[in-house]
Amino acid sequence: MSKDRLIAGRYRLTDPIGTGAMGVVWRALDIRLQRTVAVKQVLLGPNLTEQQTAEARKRALREGRIAARLHHPNAISVFDVADEDGQPWLVMEYMNAPSLANRLNLDGTLAPLKVAELGAQAAAALAAAHDAGIVHRDVKPANLLVGDDGTVKITDFGISRATGDVTVTATGFLAGTPAYLAPEVARGEQPIPSSDVFALGSTLYHAITGRPPFGDGDNPLAVLHAVAGGQVEPPEGAGALGPVVMRLLATEVANRPTMDEARVMLEEVAAGRAPEPVGTAPSATTKVIPPTLAATATLDRPDPEPAPADTRPPAAAPAFRDAGVPAVAGSAPAPAAAVPTGPAGERRSGTRSRTAVLAGAAALLLVVVVGLVLADITGGDDNTAAGPESSQVEVPEQTGEPQAEPSDPSTTAASTTTTETGPPSAARVEQFVRGYYGLLPGNTAAAWSQLAPEYQAVAGGYADYQGFWSTISAVSIGSVSRSGDGSAVATVTYTMRDGSVQSESRSFRVAPNGGQLVITDSQVL
Repeated sequence: MSKDRLIAGRYRLTDPIGTGAMGVVWRALDIRLQRTVAVKQVLLGPNLTEQQTAEARKRALREGRIAARLHHPNAISVFDVADEDGQPWLVMEYMNAPSLANRLNLDGTLAPLKVAELGAQAAAALAAAHDAGIVHRDVKPANLLVGDDGTVKITDFGISRATGDVTVTATGFLAGTPAYLAPEVARGEQPIPSSDVFALGSTLYHAITGRPPFGDGDNPLAVLHAVAGGQVEPPEGAGALGPVVMRLLATEVANRPTMDEARVMLEEVAAGRAPEPVGTAPSATTKVIPPTLAATATLDRPDPEPAPADTRPPAAAPAFRDAGVPAVAGSAPAPAAAVPTGPAGERRSGTRSRTAVLAGAAALLLVVVVGLVLADITGGDDNTAAGPESSQVEVPEQTGEPQAEPSDPSTTAASTTTTETGPPSAARVEQFVRGYYGLLPGNTAAAWSQLAPEYQAVAGGYADYQGFWSTISAVSIGSVSRSGDGSAVATVTYTMRDGSVQSESRSFRVAPNGGQLVITDSQVL
């Protein structure tokens, strides 16, 4: 491949900046917008049949479209997909920063507080992906870019796929780095969001100790034996981060936190606070063995009962308009707030399916090792990003001016039986925001009543508010980052009536007003 080649008539290649099992990444110039981008040439493999080549090309283009739907401050964005001379190309955000793997090669280890800070950012991006039904499948130090200012962006969602995207054909080999795999994946089960949680724990473990939890030897079979056994030595010198990492590295899927819970715990450690326990206590979830046994752990034990896949529906997210009106995406109603009985369209459940555990551990490991060799998954950086399949909400038509104050408090999502005083709790703010967005886009009248009068004035009146929401066919909300001062930040994804999809991060401020909570301010970040 020569420099100065023009891809899709728009992207001029300058120099290669990374290689990996799935392709070569080039720095390039977008001659239309005059900006630097990263362009990934997806390699389809030299020994594929014609049918396999066609399948691989379709898969790459599909993954590019999936990736382009994820917009998060801590994820590399995908701008475009091109088919040039029969090969797929992904056009991505360019970040001039080394990977965490490069930093660890130079420095060996990082301070626990720094590791917690980096991990919290990566967890935030992965939580947003999980909310949208995306599993990364290959979280590792090489896929975390770290800027000079400490900003982390996770890359290479190229082997991930949207939950339910069954049209992508199986390749017959496991795509993933063995040193960071979750035990259930090493045993042949399908990766699920919790598998990414474990892989992030392995990545942070490496950053603390200078090596992956199961070692990084040249024998993939030995590493896979250790991974499948799930036996990890607690990291030394990790301080408050140690217990958090061990929670992420729980052998049993059911005993791991969600990615958003992991984010909260990591943020607490990074801030110098002891994280509050979340989920199931980690007792007996991770076996502790002497260092000399870690590399030779075997599968001579009964397999644990497979935990059910994460079947939580994607949380809905607040929506917004250019004038600053917060519109709230189709989340499920908050449990403590009665959502109005007005039309609130159906949502897809987002249920994840999992593959049953394959019989014959020894034979399975052999198949996996062959697949790993075929995939050459120990290659270098290969940066792409993946994005969500947005949850949909059918929008009923609604007309008419809402009353300024609902006469029946039972029809207002934010109504409570007690008077709110002082700043609401962080949990209450998130609950209210999700409940408010659960009204939209179908019930604008009830949602309008949950805006403070001064904020309604900023919106330009109900007619403008309703006009904005008439252009939206569906909305979704990702993870909500909350604080104790009545504010929160959420990622909002809109599906427009013309079929286009837009995502943005938005801040919210919530305060009590006349016995109920209202949104007093909202800004696009």
